[in-house]
Amino acid sequence: MAFWAKGRSVSAAASFDLTVKTYAVFEAVSLALDGKTVLDGISLALSERRVGIVGLNGSGKSSLARLLNGLRLPTNGKVRLFGADTVSVAAQLPRHVGFVFQNPDHQAIFPTVEEEIAFGLTQIGHDRTSARAEAVGFLRRHRCEFLADKPIATLSEGQKQLVCILAVLVMQPCILVLDEPMTSLDGLAAKRILQKLQSLDQTLIMVSHDLSALTGFDRILWLEDGRIRMDGVPGDVLPAYAADLDRRAAAEVWEGDGL
Repeated sequence: MAFWAKGRSVSAAASFDLTVKTYAVFEAVSLALDGKTVLDGISLALSERRVGIVGLNGSGKSSLARLLNGLRLPTNGKVRLFGADTVSVAAQLPRHVGFVFQNPDHQAIFPTVEEEIAFGLTQIGHDRTSARAEAVGFLRRHRCEFLADKPIATLSEGQKQLVCILAVLVMQPCILVLDEPMTSLDGLAAKRILQKLQSLDQTLIMVSHDLSALTGFDRILWLEDGRIRMDGVPGDVLPAYAADLDRRAAAEVWEGDGL
């Protein structure tokens, strides 16, 4: 669940231009964590509705995704979302850019599904009473009302991840960023989550190791060692990335962690 400062300043709120076509701009962005450079000189502009991010573990995929909603801030360079510098508006970004983690247990914070959904509504101005009622209605619209009073701890992994996605969607973000949301799911649950995501009106930016989940996207970013190795349409990038994986797997000397 995302938090942001409800008492945001007028200047911060006014700095977002939600009508711009190019919603995200990276200007020579570098990011260092614990003294290690994890992203180096990233420059790109995003305007597509469906953007996938691929790369080996440690390539910088998750760090790039987190820069999009203020969970990380650049060490050097600038990231602009809807025209606003993320350093200046980090506290307000989750209102417009929702984030779904790989592990739903790291995201859900309330005992029941209804409470988890209702909390998101309180974040956008609903009082607690109306939030609980609207949460049930929201779950009904997504055909999930049967989950309302269930403890989140008792749900399947697929149901947990669905609840985390809905808990972000209820806040009506313009962009939904997902960091490997189907990694812990079985084949059926992963297919259902992907179908749900494909049906959404929001712009999607998704990190994934499942290349088949990204074939219908508009653009793919391939990260390697903290840099963009390739950027283009799925038909070009995904086969090139898959071929690179095959080459690495066949190498007599293993490259990277690869385990």
